Amino acid sequence: MKTKTIVLIHGLFVNNTSWREWKTYFEAQGYTVHTPSNPGHDGDPVSLKANIPSVLKDVGFDDVVDHLVRFIDALPEKPIIVGHSFGGLMVQKLIDMDKAVAGVSIDGAPPKNMMAPFSTVKIVWPVVNIFKGNNPYLGTKEWYHKAFFNNYSKEESDRLYEMVAAPESRKLARDPLFKSSAQLDMKKSHQPLLFIAGSKDQIFPAAFSRKIANAYQDANSIVDFKEFEGRSHFICGEKGWEEVAEYILNWLRGLA
Repeated sequence: MKTKTIVLIHGLFVNNTSWREWKTYFEAQGYTVHTPSNPGHDGDPVSLKANIPSVLKDVGFDDVVDHLVRFIDALPEKPIIVGHSFGGLMVQKLIDMDKAVAGVSIDGAPPKNMMAPFSTVKIVWPVVNIFKGNNPYLGTKEWYHKAFFNNYSKEESDRLYEMVAAPESRKLARDPLFKSSAQLDMKKSHQPLLFIAGSKDQIFPAAFSRKIANAYQDANSIVDFKEFEGRSHFICGEKGWEEVAEYILNWLRGLA
């Protein structure tokens, strides 16, 4: 694959600083790597928790899509896109819009036309709760330990919370449940897609990630799936993330 530009798209409850080591890794492999932040997510997670941006109450699905499309359209070449969690849904959306030459969805959220299992709804309910309005959401240390850092001790999880956790838009988390723009055409031809899942992901179980991958129906389009044993939803940041990055690198090289 001739494209040497990668855009890394972060998910909910974190920001683009979560890609710092991935950026260094892929730059060492000769890529130009961009890590745009979603609207209302710029800055250091510690500062964002201390001063929660009020703009988060207005940030929705279409805002993030438009933000990423503008960013990608300004690049000198159509990029490879890699997204985690909600960023994985952004990858699927941008591939649907033909904005990338290949996409990787890691522990990706589902499009509107894929119903999430009850276990997912239960764990994300604190943020998508329709009775809480659109005020910004900041998960507790306990929630992050259960949802993100379940491969770590509570003490280690609390340290990660301070470094990684960021406030989130309830509207952004909720929109894919209702917005028609979050529904994708999974029958048409598309650029190559790789879905990656962790066997210990508490938000999007690996079986559900496989179900999303299997929903793509065009026989002439590449859709691959890889499950990493023992990995949580924090797969991109936890111990052994390099193995995941290397798998993606080799997959991309295989497309050449």
